[in-house]
Amino acid sequence: MIAEPQGSRNPAAPFLRLEGLTRKFGARVAVDGLTLDIARGEFFGFLGPNGAGKSTTFNLLTGLLAADSGRILIDGHEAPPTSPRMRQRLGVVFQEPSLDEKLTGLENLRLGAALYGLSGRLAERRVSEMLALVELADRAGEPVERYSGGMRRRLELARVLLHEPEILIMDEPARGIDQATQRRIWAQLNELKRVRRLTILLTTHQPEEAEQCDRLAVLDAGKVIACDTVDALKKQVGGDVITLEADNPEEIAAQAATLVSTPPLIVDGQVVIEAEQGHALIPRLVELFAPGRLKAVGLRRPTLGDVFVKLTGRGLVEKN
Repeated sequence: MIAEPQGSRNPAAPFLRLEGLTRKFGARVAVDGLTLDIARGEFFGFLGPNGAGKSTTFNLLTGLLAADSGRILIDGHEAPPTSPRMRQRLGVVFQEPSLDEKLTGLENLRLGAALYGLSGRLAERRVSEMLALVELADRAGEPVERYSGGMRRRLELARVLLHEPEILIMDEPARGIDQATQRRIWAQLNELKRVRRLTILLTTHQPEEAEQCDRLAVLDAGKVIACDTVDALKKQVGGDVITLEADNPEEIAAQAATLVSTPPLIVDGQVVIEAEQGHALIPRLVELFAPGRLKAVGLRRPTLGDVFVKLTGRGLVEKN
């Protein structure tokens, strides 16, 4: 880990502070006064649908875009992401693949080490450690073009961790990989978080991916509309969630509203009902409609997707 200059740390300040970050594209405000405090060693997520401001936030944090106003601070000191020292403290995993497919996994890591200024025995040690971490040592001599999507994602993660960054920023990291690979990556990152107090920032529109985070900022139209732990956010949705599938969902929702205190919502063509004891309500709902009127009835515990519906009245995955 990169050492702090003598006397530079302010113990009273949060490790990472995003203060009033704003970015406009013409008349559209993509990120609107984003202000958040993030602790060292925290796994922090930005959750929202396409167009919520997640990727713009990612680009501001990594220096790919300049903010129109606002600033980023570490330990109370301004830390522009384009400064060489700040770049040393960051590891960045982009949405799109960035590996050289003609090179082997080992060659990709050695090239990454060189770009980070690592050489000699230190570089070889770090490359070996990262191959072991992502469980690719036995495939390191193969060209990346032979790797599966999950293997490539793990190799990208290994490459950005070579220089032992303090902050890891990932944009939709689970895109295109299977759940088994996701679980392996989360286990590896959580171990780094535990051992090295690695601070991890994640952007995602997938509720399952966001479940990994210690805290989440829910974004909509460039603004933070909620920020809390995963459990605390879920508690905003009372009890259970019932879903009804049928033709004419508007009519179904209107009839179902006679049985519940919270008005049903229509999300992605389904009627969504929030109920304290869903299992007791379902028989009454089924009896309310003629046989065959309902195509399917579902019952589940609240998810982060349901939290977003509760906050906005819309689903996370917006259809064209």
